[in-house]
Amino acid sequence: MSKFMFVFRGGPVMPQRLAPQELQLHLRKWSDWVGTLAREGHHVGGSPLENQGRTIHGASRTVFDGPQAGMKDVITGNVIVEAASLEAATELAKACPVFELNGSVEVWPLPNEAMAVRASAAE
Repeated sequence: MSKFMFVFRGGPVMPQRLAPQELQLHLRKWSDWVGTLAREGHHVGGSPLENQGRTIHGASRTVFDGPQAGMKDVITGNVIVEAASLEAATELAKACPVFELNGSVEVWPLPNEAMAVRASAAE
């Protein structure tokens, strides 16, 4: 099995903010989805992100509060899963509740531990 990171963009932090009851229902769907990933042996880790942060940009290292790409592109969290292939990981990501709020999921293969150790040793 290989590891993949799901990077979430958008969702309930977007301008169409949800009413408290709608947000609770949506967060329940996230909990159920991650619980299913865990029960099926796919979930490795991950975390939602706070609704604030900073971006450091360019050679001058200018610091901005928040994302600079705009609210539609704000990264709202990540999950790390194990799956047999990129295709299998993509299928797991398709069940994510972020799509209900017009969000997106990026599916990124992670290097295996042996590669990471070799790269670290080479530095």
